[in-house]
Amino acid sequence: MSPEERGSNWLQGAGLRPTRQRLSLAKLLVGDGRDRHVTAESLHAASQKSGASVSLATVYNTLRAFSSAGLVNEIAMDGNKSYFDTRIDDHPHYFWEESGDLTDAPKDELRFEALPQIPEGMEITKVDVVIRMRKISDC
Repeated sequence: MSPEERGSNWLQGAGLRPTRQRLSLAKLLVGDGRDRHVTAESLHAASQKSGASVSLATVYNTLRAFSSAGLVNEIAMDGNKSYFDTRIDDHPHYFWEESGDLTDAPKDELRFEALPQIPEGMEITKVDVVIRMRKISDC
């Protein structure tokens, strides 16, 4: 399957109309069949490098549409930066502080004994686990 076909099928499977901009971004996200963790800025840079003419605002809007359609998971970091993950099952992440990269962490090694009591009338919809790491500095 070509990257274009994979991107088109991905969009159509979620009921999204395959516009030119959506198709070009979908091709970058899932065209090779590998999972990605991107920011709007990194996806915009990749689209510019590929020759696609997509504005940063369009990238933001498209990633939000992909997230609403269940195609990507949004992982908010520090309240000012979001990563979008094409792997949509529940799984933990490593955040590499030196590089700013977000990668998958081993799911089978994560253990929870309990979650805190939540307020009455509320339900837990999702638990995001991000393990922040940095190299140990030599003292």
